[in-house]
Amino acid sequence: MAQYSIEQLPLEERPRERLMRAGAESLSTAELVAIILGSGSKEKSVLELAHELIARFGGVRQLADATLSELMEIKGMGCVKALQLKAALNLGMRVSKQVAQSKYQIDHPLHAYNLLKDELQFEKRERFIVILQDVKGRVICHEMVSVGTLSQTLVHPREVFYPAIRHKASSVIVAHNHPSGDPTPSPQDVALTQTLVEAGRLISIPLQDHLIIGDNRYISLRQLGYIQDL
Repeated sequence: MAQYSIEQLPLEERPRERLMRAGAESLSTAELVAIILGSGSKEKSVLELAHELIARFGGVRQLADATLSELMEIKGMGCVKALQLKAALNLGMRVSKQVAQSKYQIDHPLHAYNLLKDELQFEKRERFIVILQDVKGRVICHEMVSVGTLSQTLVHPREVFYPAIRHKASSVIVAHNHPSGDPTPSPQDVALTQTLVEAGRLISIPLQDHLIIGDNRYISLRQLGYIQDL
């Protein structure tokens, strides 16, 4: 089946060329979607297909929330195009989330818990996350550094502090979940915390806290006295 591609449009109407010439800000949402899709169908051009998608779902946010099945209800949207669009929009949402996080201030363990609870509390395996902070305690980003078993996660100080060095973080907070739902720290959790405190002191990137997250609750090892300022 023949398809209409962006290259078949008049030069002045081609979104790719306009993007290269004037930047993404100069393009409409439909034109950006058209670039992602790459080609239309036998019945409609790629721009027509993009405009139909926007009209059907009402905007970028609604388009990002659409399921693959809903996208494929649009004539000309096959599985490959739907997957491409979902992947691109999901990346955009992740960037937006990172930007929002970059303004998030952590002044209390509860703030860190609220940032991570949805990501950790119902996981079936232990996952270890490091939150990177700037000099004012604002979140730069957070990264998963280790995935363990049902009852144990193994992490080395270099895995925790490598992202901190790479992002020029001033301090870090670490967190992991207990799949059992009970956030009570184990002797291994306490020992790891002390190791990370010492490693952070050596490279002048202090460990501010270590949170253990369970079912709708958490424990802060700083509040328990295992982390103290010099």
